[in-house]
Amino acid sequence: MVVLGACAAWSLISAGAHDGRPEGVLLAILAVAAGYAAGRIGGVLLPVGTPCAAALAGLVLTVAVPHLAPGPRFAAPLGQAGATAGLLALSTGAACCAAWSCGNRAARPALGALAVAITVTAAVVGSMAGFVACAAVLLCSVAAGRPRGHGPWLAGAAVTVAAATGLTWALAGDSVPEGPSDALAGQLTGHRIELWRDALRLARDHPALGVGPGRFGELSTAATGIAAPDGRPHSAPLQLAAEQGVVGVVLLAAGFCWVLYALWRSPRPTPVVLTAAATLTVLAVVATVGNALSFSAVAVGAGLLAGLATARPPAEEPTCATQDVPVWDDRLTP
Repeated sequence: MVVLGACAAWSLISAGAHDGRPEGVLLAILAVAAGYAAGRIGGVLLPVGTPCAAALAGLVLTVAVPHLAPGPRFAAPLGQAGATAGLLALSTGAACCAAWSCGNRAARPALGALAVAITVTAAVVGSMAGFVACAAVLLCSVAAGRPRGHGPWLAGAAVTVAAATGLTWALAGDSVPEGPSDALAGQLTGHRIELWRDALRLARDHPALGVGPGRFGELSTAATGIAAPDGRPHSAPLQLAAEQGVVGVVLLAAGFCWVLYALWRSPRPTPVVLTAAATLTVLAVVATVGNALSFSAVAVGAGLLAGLATARPPAEEPTCATQDVPVWDDRLTP
């Protein structure tokens, strides 16, 4: 709550300094908090049913909702491919968590088949990024059944996200050699790289408070050069750096590190914890090169999965034998 409160407060401070619009940031924070609370409750009451229902809901949203379902409009370089990939990855991770949480070994294959079905659906609907993200989550979940400790896997998750963020910043700052840079630009599109460069330029010009939430589209030349601009650089770290300065990036990193710390201390089974960590890591990588976190459904799903993986059973009530019995003075005894 301290981290989320600091994120909300800083967005208001940055918006007040530069006449920004913090509504989008506040809505995303509220979505994460609501999803996390629901996950903590559902993880205690229905540790198998809640993630299973979440996986099915994510799959239905991806296929049925016009703003998320892949189609011709998402073939554009700056479409909602990141949101689609993120929601499919979260659905796959929720299905895998449901399988690992199920005490009935006979029912686990059915829940695992749901995760495989979501991965196949990503390929069928044409979301290649979603298929890769789901496959990565699925493989990590299978491997999560063997290790006994959380530490090395969670450290690897932090290193992976840091490497993806560093690569994004290096591409924006023209610090990558020409050969690899051209290959990555071909996959990410040149216009996306131009957006990243504008975001990095704004971050360098306004390192303390940024330009204000929601103002990137007004100040970026690349964002106004397309037919249907959405006003975002399509990279969560670069967007926060440009709009909220260094403090915004630090708060984003603090939020992810807190999630990893909460998973490290989680009492849930190791496969559930590591599957959730892998899923959130894949989502974080997608968010560094896409626009996934700008969708409320993705933010709610991320908070829900984190809540499910960190849910703690209620403390047992002390029995009469363990309760402290007050000792009365003999003089008060009738």
